[in-house]
Amino acid sequence: MTDLTVVILTKNEEQNLKKCIASFRGCAKRFVVVDSFSSDNTKQVCEELDAELRKNGSCLDFYQNKWISYAEQFNWGLNNTNITTTWTMRMDADEELLEDLAAEIEHKLPSVDDDVNGIVLKRRVYFMGRWIKHGGRYPEYLLRIVRTGKASCETRVMDEHMILSEGKTVTFEHDFIDNNYKNLEWWTAKHNWYSNREVLDHQMTLEGVLDERLGGDGISTTQAKRKRNIKNKGYYRLPLFFRAHLYFFFRYYIQLGFLDGPEGRIFHFLQAYWYRFLVDAKMYECKKNGKKIKPQGDLKV
Repeated sequence: MTDLTVVILTKNEEQNLKKCIASFRGCAKRFVVVDSFSSDNTKQVCEELDAELRKNGSCLDFYQNKWISYAEQFNWGLNNTNITTTWTMRMDADEELLEDLAAEIEHKLPSVDDDVNGIVLKRRVYFMGRWIKHGGRYPEYLLRIVRTGKASCETRVMDEHMILSEGKTVTFEHDFIDNNYKNLEWWTAKHNWYSNREVLDHQMTLEGVLDERLGGDGISTTQAKRKRNIKNKGYYRLPLFFRAHLYFFFRYYIQLGFLDGPEGRIFHFLQAYWYRFLVDAKMYECKKNGKKIKPQGDLKV
């Protein structure tokens, strides 16, 4: 068992949480769930999981905290849940480790060099049960395992990343997956919520409240920094609405998103066109009416 604490944020995640925890296959010493007052059976599921984990020397500790933003919730979890393990990992409830990655973590993590403070992992996105391999969605490199006390989540409204304060990163070979079991109605409601956060994040960046650089001078992945730079200095300088057309065309045709089948057609259209167009529409509405998006509470579905 690895000296690792896994921090998971939840809100109504009874459908996803069990498979997330089970995917570690006993390789993590402790799980910390920070819940934003779920209205489903998330708390009960956590109690049941804790009882099972304790039989094998692990545990799951359940906390509740009022949601402000993902970054603030995650950083609250880092600072208020008594994490004493050498390593800390960020996971979402709808994510899972593939078996090879669980084995790799257990085998490699205890022996990484002392100057390595972060582990970068590759994520696959599944949509309607299908792996979205094309359209620029794979591989997605994310800093997810950090030496405890050496990192935090950047305090952005949207598209926040883990940032190391010092040290190097290494990339593990195997993948983890994002495979949410919830339906399309939930997905579209979540992305409508995301769109408000995206607009507010952009407004705060233009006002200079947020640093447009990824984590300021901190350390993250090269891919994440490149994407942030392209978004702020390229995409957002293109005309409203036209850029959503262009982005979808690039993703679906140039980056071969059409090879992902019917599920890919739905995903790339909704994620690369509908969502980006919705963000632009809300930006247009704000500019036309001279208003600013209000800070978002937690997702209500």
